[in-house]
Amino acid sequence: MISRDDFVGRFGGVFEHSPFIAERAYDAGAIAEPLTSGGVHGALVRIFRAASETERLGVLQAHPDLAGRLAIAGELTEDSRKEQAGAGLDRLSPEEHARFTELNSAYVAKFGFPFIIAVKGLNKDDILAAFETRIDNSRDAEFATAAAQVEKIALLRLQSMLPEA
Repeated sequence: MISRDDFVGRFGGVFEHSPFIAERAYDAGAIAEPLTSGGVHGALVRIFRAASETERLGVLQAHPDLAGRLAIAGELTEDSRKEQAGAGLDRLSPEEHARFTELNSAYVAKFGFPFIIAVKGLNKDDILAAFETRIDNSRDAEFATAAAQVEKIALLRLQSMLPEA
């Protein structure tokens, strides 16, 4: 059986900067070998959903702005950097970057957490369209949407790390 330290070391970043999810999943005995993307994802998602609203908000707040200051400074996690680059967010025109910055600021001011979307398979236009639509949501609706997107991001990350069942 994989040790707690090894499990948390390997999967603690699947939910952005939130190793408590992997720690709790392991401690709850929710991890079964062989490790598969679906099995680990199910265990981690159960912990995420059972976390307090404050803890879940912390997970949302741990995500970087899309094409934001951390990306410019080269300070994204490796997963986030690859995900944003795959969607072309590292190649925005000055006008596109200005629009993302404007939307990021308005979104965080309204909701208290950054805009989160699983960018795999999307391009900058798809992301911008979703941004412009979702900014009109209620906070409750957007919290739920962002949480679902975090779960999707976690699954995509796990699928790149582990085989299927």
